[in-house]
Amino acid sequence: MIDISSYHPQRKLLANKVILITGSTSGIGREASITFSQFGAKTILLGKNIELLEETYELIVSNNLEKPILHVLDFDQAKEEEYFQLAESVLQEYGKLDGLLNNAGILGKKVSIEDYSLREWRKVLKVNLESGFLLTKSLLPALRKANNSSIVFTSSGVGRKGKAYWGAYSISKFAVEGLVQILAEELENTSNIRVNAVNPGSTRTKMRVEAYPAENPKYNPTPKDIMNAYLYLMGEDSIGCNGKSIDAQ
Repeated sequence: MIDISSYHPQRKLLANKVILITGSTSGIGREASITFSQFGAKTILLGKNIELLEETYELIVSNNLEKPILHVLDFDQAKEEEYFQLAESVLQEYGKLDGLLNNAGILGKKVSIEDYSLREWRKVLKVNLESGFLLTKSLLPALRKANNSSIVFTSSGVGRKGKAYWGAYSISKFAVEGLVQILAEELENTSNIRVNAVNPGSTRTKMRVEAYPAENPKYNPTPKDIMNAYLYLMGEDSIGCNGKSIDAQ
């Protein structure tokens, strides 16, 4: 695996690739949507807020890049059949899927386990973990149609070492790390699909501000600054990299 800080992707790294990005409404998901488009990908933007999805759409088309497809899905409310309907639409429109970025997530409450409400616990796990499971499961047939497809999950440092008061968010990211390892091993010898995770680190996003309100965000890298990790794992330069969790910084 290469040193991400010195990685220089080719401008057409993702040419003719179809990539679906969750959480495309803001932060890392929005930046990944724009960046993947800049490197030649046909993008499917998924989020729960149509207005914010349209903002991302405008940012892409204003740069004379290929128009993305927008899909609204609220992971907190979505039923299993909605994931499979989405997967069927992807196959009908493109006939394949080259990349899936499972990026959407919510922080939840930063309180002790003792004080954590069951409703909040279930919501965080549904959005951060269950959605990635269901989306990946439903899209595997489309991912198998591509020559070398990539599944990438956005993880977290608190998914490797637990921290007090990070509750369901930390638990969900531990589970994501496990899901990556299991999927990678299951698919390694039965497909051309690789599965990896990115730990973004301290990135200048709304979630980071929510988690660290006393921190000065200007000292943190922007989502654009950490895109090398996502480009590497989504492009074919990472063929052979499977079941890894890499640091973007």
